[in-house]
Amino acid sequence: MAQATPSPVYRQRIRDLRQALTRHKIPALLITNRFDHVHLTGFTGEDSAVLVTRTAVQIISDGRFATSIRKEAPWAKVALRKGTLEEEIVKVVKVLRLRSVAVQAEYLTVAARRELQRGLRGVKLIDAPPVFRELRISKSADELKLINKAARIAEEAYRATLATLRLGQTELEIAARLEYEMKRRGSTAPAFDSIVAIDGNAALPHAVPGTRKLKRGCTLLLDWGATYGFYRSDLTRTVFIGSIPPKMREVYALVLAAEQMAIAAVRPGARMCDVDAVARRHIADAGYGEFFNHGLGHGLGLDVHEAPSLRWSSTETFRAGMVVTVEPGIYLPGVGGVRIEDDVLVTSTGHKVLTRLDKDLDSAVLAPLR
Repeated sequence: MAQATPSPVYRQRIRDLRQALTRHKIPALLITNRFDHVHLTGFTGEDSAVLVTRTAVQIISDGRFATSIRKEAPWAKVALRKGTLEEEIVKVVKVLRLRSVAVQAEYLTVAARRELQRGLRGVKLIDAPPVFRELRISKSADELKLINKAARIAEEAYRATLATLRLGQTELEIAARLEYEMKRRGSTAPAFDSIVAIDGNAALPHAVPGTRKLKRGCTLLLDWGATYGFYRSDLTRTVFIGSIPPKMREVYALVLAAEQMAIAAVRPGARMCDVDAVARRHIADAGYGEFFNHGLGHGLGLDVHEAPSLRWSSTETFRAGMVVTVEPGIYLPGVGGVRIEDDVLVTSTGHKVLTRLDKDLDSAVLAPLR
């Protein structure tokens, strides 16, 4: 028998969303971001939409996900399309006799919006405020359990991958091993495209793994994460094969100190721009300011990059329940780069580092490989 009402978790999230919609005087919201669907209803199917009004939650999908909906959100109203998603949305809006619908403009293509407007003449489509940003920015205890599990999987996979390193392996081979080891341990997918970068490639913050090979004395940067229950982890470690060049030893010590100082500054009420400045100032004072060319970190949850943003331009302050990355780096073109990244929970009294991998200089220098 179908469940008549959502579980307490989803019931509260729907209540919070409706309160936000009431504050913004929005009678209906069309949700087209998949991870907002997951957060609000538990439904995980793609190529779908969820329409929320003051009295109903309706999933608009297709026959591929009929069984999934019955399992994940049996309490929701359902419309399964035969044609395009936009055609079915038009039908649902007309049945409900809505005169105004808010849409997630950033998750709706120009073509899709045009088709909706063409089918809904007389219905006003308005841009929705970022209500899910606020609803998802602080994590519940259940969400933290999933993020922690994703972190443990990523850490175990990293250790297993280091044990398989051999001279001559390419960045692509190492990335494949890392992702294999995560899946072996329960990750449904990499949290993002894994970065494995050797020497000069490590000077690219978002390097794409290629055919560079491990050799003695090289720098190896790995940026990876696991996905568990749709929640993600995100870590970076930089290691050196057999020995570390003097310049990279200096850079590593600077980045590690900058990360530790920034993490220590994370607490409720602290301004994110100020925490970014802690790390940035330490690196700049050593003469490497121009080589730290990205923000300090970002929020982490259902998306690997979500609110908030830790950067010099942020006007936000930390709040308990936020999970963020802290990841300063120094990138020397043509030489190599160092980034160290951990996942950090903001607590009611300060912070808790969720990731546990060693990062001291001794642990970063691996034994010579065969």
